[in-house]
Amino acid sequence: MTTGATVWLTGLPSAGKTTIAYELAGRLREQDRRVEVLDGDEIREFISAGLGFSREDRHTNVQRIGFVAELLARNGVIVLVPVIAPYADSRDAVRKRHEANATPYVEVHVATPVEVCSVRDVKGLYAKQAAGELTGLTGVDDPYEEPEAPDLRIESQHQTVQESAASVYALLNERGLA
Repeated sequence: MTTGATVWLTGLPSAGKTTIAYELAGRLREQDRRVEVLDGDEIREFISAGLGFSREDRHTNVQRIGFVAELLARNGVIVLVPVIAPYADSRDAVRKRHEANATPYVEVHVATPVEVCSVRDVKGLYAKQAAGELTGLTGVDDPYEEPEAPDLRIESQHQTVQESAASVYALLNERGLA
């Protein structure tokens, strides 16, 4: 069986996490790798329905995603997880779960500045927040704790999606995971 791994892409809303994940998934599938993308929006709809956006609920959501990711990864799947995961302690708990099971884990910080994310505004969240229709937007009026030592840092505003995905692929390849 081939080695699985979890690739956790964290960053602000509209940073490019999901777009990079799907681009990377396509590249990995071309190499005949088993790949799953655990999209944060889909997880909230199907696995974490009913959770809100309090710190506790966000932590619970991240732990649920981390559990599913580790389960798949230890069974030979490369799991791409484009999820905001705003709190360092939540991400650390996911990393520790992987370490406890000797499952490869890679943290990628998609470090797109909030100014760029708000222009992209893929889901209209920044516009809603600016209009007073939304509170608790990560990186604006709710905290985002940047990873102190990610395995890879991507500044998506300075490269194409393909270049960003290629940099993650190169790291996976370097670690014998691609």
